Amino acid sequence: MSQIRSLVRALSVVPLLCGTALDAQADSGAPAGRADAPTQTVCTITVNSADEKEAFRRHLPPDRYRFVELVERGRADWLESARREGVRCDILIISGHYDGGDYAGGNEFFSEHVDTNEFLPVDEMERVACSDPDNGLFSHLKAVYLFGCNTLNPEALHNEAEIARLLVQSGHAQPDAQRLARTLNTRYADSSRDRMRHIFKDVPAIYGFSSVAPLGPVAATYLDRYLRAGGARDVASGRPDPRITSYFPGHSLAVTRGMRNGDADAGFRADVCRFVDDRLSPARKVAAIHRLLERDMAEVRMFVDRLERFTASLDERTRQQPDVTAALAAISEDGAARARYLEFLREVERPALRARFIELAGEFDWLSPAGVQGELMRMIGERYAQAPVTAADVDLVCRLNEAHDLGHGLALLPAAGAEDPGHAAIRACLGSQEDHARVLQALVSPQPADVQVAQVYLRHHPVDDVAELRGLATGIVGMTDTMAQVRALDALAHHRLADRETLETLTRFFPVARTLDVQRAIAGILIRSDFELIATPELVRALRDHRLKSPDGRDLIDVLIRRLDVSQAPA
Repeated sequence: MSQIRSLVRALSVVPLLCGTALDAQADSGAPAGRADAPTQTVCTITVNSADEKEAFRRHLPPDRYRFVELVERGRADWLESARREGVRCDILIISGHYDGGDYAGGNEFFSEHVDTNEFLPVDEMERVACSDPDNGLFSHLKAVYLFGCNTLNPEALHNEAEIARLLVQSGHAQPDAQRLARTLNTRYADSSRDRMRHIFKDVPAIYGFSSVAPLGPVAATYLDRYLRAGGARDVASGRPDPRITSYFPGHSLAVTRGMRNGDADAGFRADVCRFVDDRLSPARKVAAIHRLLERDMAEVRMFVDRLERFTASLDERTRQQPDVTAALAAISEDGAARARYLEFLREVERPALRARFIELAGEFDWLSPAGVQGELMRMIGERYAQAPVTAADVDLVCRLNEAHDLGHGLALLPAAGAEDPGHAAIRACLGSQEDHARVLQALVSPQPADVQVAQVYLRHHPVDDVAELRGLATGIVGMTDTMAQVRALDALAHHRLADRETLETLTRFFPVARTLDVQRAIAGILIRSDFELIATPELVRALRDHRLKSPDGRDLIDVLIRRLDVSQAPA
């Protein structure tokens, strides 16, 4: 692969030198298939299905299009490897499921195959694009094809109303806050579509999906029809081709272009690049963060995710570099910025966001470790005093105690007068054994909200006592609300059960379960359990004879049956 890439590096110079002529040809309407047209490099990133790539390969002449697969199996830094070897892409095709929920996490192309470890973080794409913008891997792209769900989803992650609330919290009057919110909402465009536009700056044609994308074989069929109908002539034309959307019926194929310097969100991209540009030293990046922290706190909020990732990336060795130490000290000694920051975070309404601001204050040395704990306990106490306590509150408190040793704060919370599952779970997250038992009782409650609280708590504090697990299994089998019962069974599934008696309780319940969802939830437990304890012909027969018919075709129950069959097959 390295030799191939080295050859591509040498050959890729040709289309760069001919770029002006090619653009002139496109603008004049001359045929794209001209005999002397330069060879184009088609970069493919195949982390899931190869169907889309092969569809392009079938229709693009090999004497004019050179295909280079950037993924190197078993190598984590394959994108950086391609960049270092001088690969220059004219066309980019990315095939993979896409998780672009928010900037805090996820945000990657990944495979549905459990034996595939390759994935493509959007952060890494961003770093490559920002670090070598003029003559890098993505710098000469004419078209990008993104075969993943929601890759061009236009829904903003920060809505205008939230920005307005943050502006009010930072001291703006309501009318000014609403006016500024409209401006900031445009300046800080942060949807999945916007992030792709920022990465693929100046690219004239970016194709992707605003919601659900078709599976690889289906997408390949549509591509075959489009390319056969003349689309192949326009792949490297340097112009978007809106006709392609009509070849994907019933799907949300969309077309956009890369961001340009004059766009309203160009400043946001420049800010983002300062976090990841390899050309900037760590000290210069810290200095850029200092300037950012001097802005309105509503603007700082837009960068919380990136601030978290950057501070986490600063290892102790980097922090000890004299220029980095000085830049960090300049932040910690900025009393005005610290005062504004702390005043703002204490007014943030959303507990999860407030906790992130508190943790960042510790990273900037604006709060000592004890100060971080104190602010977190103040926030927990305020939330504990309200009703109702939600599963999200419980999840947050359990997570915070894992990272910050907040158990001493349990004494600050009243133990009496609020014995509902939510309040009990908060105390249990902080170490109360008495409340741990109350939360386990909530798992078999007839109230779905109580079961959800217990389910979330058990993700952080799984049961390791066999007697407790057996009691929970018996209680769950006797539940009458099937929605709550499914939640309770899902909570057990994460325990990867290895107790024969508990598993037998559940297998006996499968034939009499009243809904398909309950049967699927039982299958979810069994498929994660110790197969040697359950793999019997009797169980397989019971699953086949008593399973409720699925309207969706094959499902998790079928997967379980197949795995049981394989486990019983003679070696």
